[in-house]
Amino acid sequence: MILAIDIGNTNIVIGCIEKEKIYFVERTSTNISKTELEYMVEFKILLELYQIKVKEITGCIIASVVPPLINIVRASLEKLLRISPMIVGPGLKTGLNILMDNPAQVGSDLIVNAVAGLKHYGAPLIIIDMGTATTISVVDDKKNYIGGMILPGVKVSLDSLVNRTSQLPKISLEAPRKIIGKNTIDCMKSGIIMGQAASMDGMVERVWDELGYHAKAVATGGLAGCIVPYCRHEIIYDNELTLKGLGIIYRKNVESV
Repeated sequence: MILAIDIGNTNIVIGCIEKEKIYFVERTSTNISKTELEYMVEFKILLELYQIKVKEITGCIIASVVPPLINIVRASLEKLLRISPMIVGPGLKTGLNILMDNPAQVGSDLIVNAVAGLKHYGAPLIIIDMGTATTISVVDDKKNYIGGMILPGVKVSLDSLVNRTSQLPKISLEAPRKIIGKNTIDCMKSGIIMGQAASMDGMVERVWDELGYHAKAVATGGLAGCIVPYCRHEIIYDNELTLKGLGIIYRKNVESV
């Protein structure tokens, strides 16, 4: 069984994987001020919650878009598991052909998602990851990672709207009863939820136009579940996509040794 960890700007996604079975997917807040010990205790408690013994973990892999946390989390896992985690980055085999101006600049989370997307959904594929930022990655019909887009995230957009206006209140991410709101809160809910859904529909259509053919779309990330149900195009919601990708990459590198 391996422990897979994806360190994002807002949340750290954690899961245990055995072959292709994912035992759990949990999220904890990203906090660069936490110490190695604090992270170690957090991981230990999570394993205990799911009744997984430390000795059952035979491997570990980390993907991160927060460089200051990589060494801290790595050290915490080495203390807890007594093994050295695999880090997604240059030198690690992914099997992904990246056609970008500078492939080294592609975020590890985007690579991991694309690897999982290709295996489970095939090509061509549009991968939407809705976290702090909303990222859209495109894999063409030849299985090449050809690029994508970066948009302000759902929560970032909502926080900016509230913080930069004097009369708009904080609201929860819930769909309004109708598109045309009859009060301030419903108007905001419509703008955030339906506006983001319309944005995803529009971006998918524009990708299709540029590719010259349709591509399946899959969405992941902590906020995707709030938005995808309101998209008009079919977008598959896969909350485990990143962990699936980490598992694939781990096995690919262990088996090649």
